[in-house]
Amino acid sequence: MLLNHESSQLVLIDYQENLMPAIHEADQVFRNAMVLATLARKMRVPVYGTEHVPEKIGCFIPELAAMCKATMRKTQFSACPEGLTDLLLPKPNAGNARSLPKHLQKPSTTDSDRPSIVIAGVEADVCLLQTALDLLNDEMEVWVVTDACGSRTERNRDAAFDRLAGNGAELVTTEMVVFEWLESAENEHFKFALDLIK
Repeated sequence: MLLNHESSQLVLIDYQENLMPAIHEADQVFRNAMVLATLARKMRVPVYGTEHVPEKIGCFIPELAAMCKATMRKTQFSACPEGLTDLLLPKPNAGNARSLPKHLQKPSTTDSDRPSIVIAGVEADVCLLQTALDLLNDEMEVWVVTDACGSRTERNRDAAFDRLAGNGAELVTTEMVVFEWLESAENEHFKFALDLIK
C-alpha cells in the first residue's frame, strides 16, 4: 500500500521551543518535519500541529507553525481526546427537513476524505505514541515518519516504533513520504521536492 497526497493529512506533534533541545538528533528531526510540512503545503495536503502546555514547554516552533492549517493546544498526552480527531474527521452538516433530497445534494469534499494520517513529532514514546495509538483505535490509517520523530533517548524512540508497528502503524521515512506523494518524476513538484531533500 502506497501513500497518496490526495488522501493524506499531516499531523505534527509538539515541536516546541523548550522541548527540542532535549531531543536526540533534534536538528535532523526538525529538518525532516520542515521538509514534510513544506511539501505538504505545496501539494495542498492539510497540516495540523499540536502543542503540549506551551506555557511550560514553549510555543510550537514558529516556522513550522506557519505551515499548519491549525495548531491545537493540549494538556493530555494524546491529542485525540482534546479535538484532533474532530479536526481530521469533521462531521458533515446534518441538514434539515427543508434541505434538498440526498440525490440532488452536491457531495461534500472535506478532510474526512483523507483517511491517511501521516504523523511525526516528539516525544515519540509519549505524545506521539499515545496520539497514534488513539488514531489507530479510531480505525484511521496511521503512517509514522520515523526520521521526523524523536525522544530524549534512542531507546525510548525505538521502543515507541516497535509498539506502533505491532499495533498496525506503517513506519516510513521522510523520503518515502516525499516520493510516494510525488508518484512520478513527471510530477510538477518533483524539482521543488528534490531541492528540499538535498
